[in-house]
Amino acid sequence: MPGHRSPRGGLPSFPVGGRRGARRHARGGASCQCQAQEQGRSIVPIAPGRQIISIPNYVARARLGTPAQTLLVAIDPSNDAAWVPCSDCAGCASAPSFSPTQSSTYRPVRCGSPQCAQVPSPSCLAGLGACCAFNLTYAASTFQAVLGQDSLALENDVVVSYTFGCLRVVTGNSLPPQGLIGFGRGPLSFLSQTKDTYGSVFSYCLPNYRSSNFSGTLKLGPVGQPKRIKTTPLLYNPCRPSLYYVNMIGIRVGSKAVPVQQSDLQFNPVTGGGTIIDAGTMFTRLAAPVYAVVRDEFRRRVRTPVAAPLGGFDTCYNVTISVPTITFTFAGPVSVTLPEENVMIHSSSGGIACLAMSAGPSDGVNAALNVLASMQQQNHRVLFDVANGRVGFSRELCTV
Repeated sequence: MPGHRSPRGGLPSFPVGGRRGARRHARGGASCQCQAQEQGRSIVPIAPGRQIISIPNYVARARLGTPAQTLLVAIDPSNDAAWVPCSDCAGCASAPSFSPTQSSTYRPVRCGSPQCAQVPSPSCLAGLGACCAFNLTYAASTFQAVLGQDSLALENDVVVSYTFGCLRVVTGNSLPPQGLIGFGRGPLSFLSQTKDTYGSVFSYCLPNYRSSNFSGTLKLGPVGQPKRIKTTPLLYNPCRPSLYYVNMIGIRVGSKAVPVQQSDLQFNPVTGGGTIIDAGTMFTRLAAPVYAVVRDEFRRRVRTPVAAPLGGFDTCYNVTISVPTITFTFAGPVSVTLPEENVMIHSSSGGIACLAMSAGPSDGVNAALNVLASMQQQNHRVLFDVANGRVGFSRELCTV
């Protein structure tokens, strides 16, 4: 899912979708043990990375190694493997990096280990003492990393021997500069490496992307999650096992249900069709036929001539308009109604406002995919309960 570095303020210049990630997903992972202050619960502050380090992802403070080295890592539910820039990296951004030689608990992962077999394209590089290396593509960047293990802390909990990639060579500039922790469903993800502690459950509330405060929260584990949250079944696509698929069954603009063909919403692992929930993509992208009927009904209800397209958005206005709500309905049924703040993006001058959604690509693996992205999730609690096969939504204000 393509995306590029976002400038501070105003409409982004990157293509709609705003993702640092048309990316491969790691196929496996390592088990670990955790030392937690309270079994099954941790609350991690998160903030929009756009205002802090100019990326569209949300970020958390991670402490890696002994003594701890602090990094602002992207939290990405559609990736599995974690990776951070290391001190000897060629091509990494000039940002804080992790120094393995300064950590007494860092250990390289050797070739032939189970963890090495679980990363994509593993290799054993000459001169690395039979350390396991792997290659990945992320957005417009590619990188080579060496697999290692060390203590990882998000807030108070310490994960012992967390498996991650130490970046050695990077081509391109679209990586989160201080690293990424994957919260996907694959065995190398944070969810899998901490399943004995957190039970494969997490949720988040994302503050407004213009905020620079760590007022959002990433809640880990079943304890403290909303009790009355409305949930829809979590679906599994064996062709793209890391992604969080749900069954979207309808869309309303204002009070009117738009005439979407069910075949354009239907979950289909073969074609790649269906709907995913993704906080690593900034703006919702709908399959082209779905977007067309949503956009047309939106324009019809607004009844104001559209201005010229801007920043990849094709439904923009340079006058004040009455913004209709947009409601996504999922199997259950569960309805999530988006107010204006989740529907419109405003230029830095405030003179232009655009519908913050777009059509997906016309071909390729993502052509039939609907991606419900972070802007549309802002100020909602979104629950991922993999253990019980469900995803939940509830309104929660977390922007300060």
